[in-house]
Amino acid sequence: MHASSKTRPCISPDGLIPLAGDSFSRRDGWSWSWAISATGGCKKGAFLLRRLTDLGGKGVSVRGLGGKRSGEMRIGRFLHNPKVTATEMAATAKARTCTQVAGRHVLAIQDTTALRVDEKGLGLSLHPVIAVDADNGAMLGLIDNSFLNRKGGGRGTRKKRGIEEKESKRWLVGAGSAAALVQAGAASVTVVEDREGDIYESFAFKPTGVELLIRAAQDRALGDKTTLFARADGRPEAGRMSVDLPAIPGRKARKAQLSVRFGTVEIPKPSRRKQGVVLLPKTVTLSFIDVREIDPPEGVEAAHWRLLTTHRVEDFETAQRLVGFYRKRWTIEQLFRTMKTKGFQIEALRQQEGPLQKLVTAILIAAIVTMQLVAERDGAAGRPLEDALDPEDEPVLEQVSKSLEGATQKQKNPHPKGSLAYAAWVFARLGGWTGYYGKPGPIVMLRGFTEFHTIKHGWKLRDV
Repeated sequence: MHASSKTRPCISPDGLIPLAGDSFSRRDGWSWSWAISATGGCKKGAFLLRRLTDLGGKGVSVRGLGGKRSGEMRIGRFLHNPKVTATEMAATAKARTCTQVAGRHVLAIQDTTALRVDEKGLGLSLHPVIAVDADNGAMLGLIDNSFLNRKGGGRGTRKKRGIEEKESKRWLVGAGSAAALVQAGAASVTVVEDREGDIYESFAFKPTGVELLIRAAQDRALGDKTTLFARADGRPEAGRMSVDLPAIPGRKARKAQLSVRFGTVEIPKPSRRKQGVVLLPKTVTLSFIDVREIDPPEGVEAAHWRLLTTHRVEDFETAQRLVGFYRKRWTIEQLFRTMKTKGFQIEALRQQEGPLQKLVTAILIAAIVTMQLVAERDGAAGRPLEDALDPEDEPVLEQVSKSLEGATQKQKNPHPKGSLAYAAWVFARLGGWTGYYGKPGPIVMLRGFTEFHTIKHGWKLRDV
């Protein structure tokens, strides 16, 4: 996967062409840090990404990341280099992700989160698309990322504009980016979105080879004068499934029994929809899955998901599998949580636009690495250490692991040395996980990641 030599060329935004005159050593950046190596910014970008993982669990500022004046200037030059763009950084990360998807069923999960907005929701947001293994939930990498600058004033003309003129086109662009995974050899690609992505054009302009799974937001009119929600309510129960609902603000974690219904609907084009540049079809035919909780706890709102999909749903097993796909949408919420208050604190950044987008893109890539550690905490995929870390970290990891292990079997590192799971166990323990209760999440992992680099710094100074 990685070059064995001590130096290797930077990768161009398409992930294939070395950029003349640019190379960096493994000591200068971690094995995954090429993801931000755009023209003219390779060494500085690698330095930035390494410092993000060193200090990410303690918030982010350019001064703090730099460590000293020379480091601050080094990162500043990278962020202000006009030859380095956030778009190129995301494109290079996407090329890396494409190397991970061959033969897999991949979920391309996309969503929008605020970065710097006011009380009216106006301002700068980011919209990433991430690749997740549909079977084991492993984070595979970044597919795309875009920034949305909402300025307001367009609501009154919304119905008069085509999709190409609206902010909502980002959902179509994100799905289009996911099509590259099909070309890279993915066995199947399903784009997963929450209710904001419920747009007629998304289904009408579905990329070839890509399927959609979107939570319905609108009780759409159907051709037979009924509505989508009424059709779902009228279907017989196909079966029941049990799921674990995670805790969210205002809701405790619980196990829920869900009733599942499914069917097929033909949805007409909205009557007042502006045609746009490309002709919209008069109807789209979709499958729907209605999932609702049976007997929720007293005083607790029942879980209820209405899903629309371009997958054909002809039996309960398929419906159940697609519900499992939708539930993996939680991965992107965990990614946002890692990037924000509990982790890198991107909402506190004060850079001007341009440098801000580049710094946020670097943080996004670093947060994804943290999520990859979380996904490999059980060692299910058997991924090697160098998939996310520098092999030079291995002796430090082994010494730290020995110091953390206790007398009981549960207090020992169960994973083979040299594996990513071995490192994830060390980071989780450093982050506060005892090994007994539950499984470590991204915030615990990031906290331990940061603590490990404090230890590593002392390790390097032991002979000074």
